Amino acid sequence: MSELIPRIEGAVVLVGVDFGLPHFDGELEELGLLAQTAGLQPVARLACKRKAPDAALFVGSGKADEIRELAELHRASEVVFDQSLSPAQQRNLERQLGIAVYDRTFLILEIFAQRARSHEGKLQVELARLQYLSTRLVRRWSHLERQTGGAGVRGGPGEKQIELDRRMISESIKRTRERLAKVQRQRGTQRRQRERRDTFNISLVGYTNAGKSSLFNALVKARAYAADQLFATLDTTTRQLYLGDARRKVSISDTVGFIRDLPHGLIDAFKATLQEAVDADLLLHVVDASNPHHPEQMAEVQAVLKEIDADVVPQLLVFNKLDALESAQQPLHLEDEIEVDGLLVTRIFLSAHTGEGLPALRAELAQRSHSVPDDMPLEGGAELHEATD
Repeated sequence: MSELIPRIEGAVVLVGVDFGLPHFDGELEELGLLAQTAGLQPVARLACKRKAPDAALFVGSGKADEIRELAELHRASEVVFDQSLSPAQQRNLERQLGIAVYDRTFLILEIFAQRARSHEGKLQVELARLQYLSTRLVRRWSHLERQTGGAGVRGGPGEKQIELDRRMISESIKRTRERLAKVQRQRGTQRRQRERRDTFNISLVGYTNAGKSSLFNALVKARAYAADQLFATLDTTTRQLYLGDARRKVSISDTVGFIRDLPHGLIDAFKATLQEAVDADLLLHVVDASNPHHPEQMAEVQAVLKEIDADVVPQLLVFNKLDALESAQQPLHLEDEIEVDGLLVTRIFLSAHTGEGLPALRAELAQRSHSVPDDMPLEGGAELHEATD
């Protein structure tokens, strides 16, 4: 039946399963934004509850039939799950639904592949994609099932070809790691040069679409790409920021945004990019104050910072998008202190769009950086792109 229905290319059904976790997005709002960022068009959404994932189909056979009917009704060509699927679950679902099935991890990898611009960024994405693909050979290479072993041939159908494909991917992973290590050594040289000059290093971190790049542009009057979408910026860009109150220049870096359930493969592959946060003297943790889920987003950022050993770096909270807050949500004071992981952290409300609150942020940065001498400016002009093209 499903083969007779003309599908709409790029039309997807979004599926989320509530296992009782506190961060479950019942409206699948973030998954929808991820799908749109990847160039897909959500046409239907389905959320359901389970105590535990079904080993074969993740959602169970009855719910899988419901998803198939929903996809047929809306002529969807793909289904995207808000959780990670095992290779077996993904393969079984595709057979049951008759269309392509992807998970949240694949969607994020696709977005990163589309957005990476620097040589290092592309290598990092390629490594993560290869690692993801290596676990799904049994699904991606279904044509191998047609191969049969003859008399005296040990093993099941297509065993030799599968082993060959595994070896090819393994070799590609090895080559990509070697190329990435070379680029990372170059980045390390740049970082050591900054350290020898006793430069005060600031890194912008935060949940994706919190306005980090907009704040970066507002502070250094740059033209880094910024847009109201997830993962608008993937490659780290570093520039000098002159702080008049301190009469010195500091180094400020815009890094990739974080997101809930960021694939571990991407955390490993982007270790060099996130290393900017580890080596910083100060983290500007940018928060979208207008997002009702910002407390959960802050917790996700803190979790990733802890995973990369950057949770010990001093933080300054920047609650951005002040102009987007309703009058009843406006803060009584533009600067205060709140508790983050048991520590009191200074918080500044501002709008990178209108400029409100920026003078207070500059004054705070000047005070924080005053204790570090600035012997000489960075070489190579006002801008340093950390990734080597």
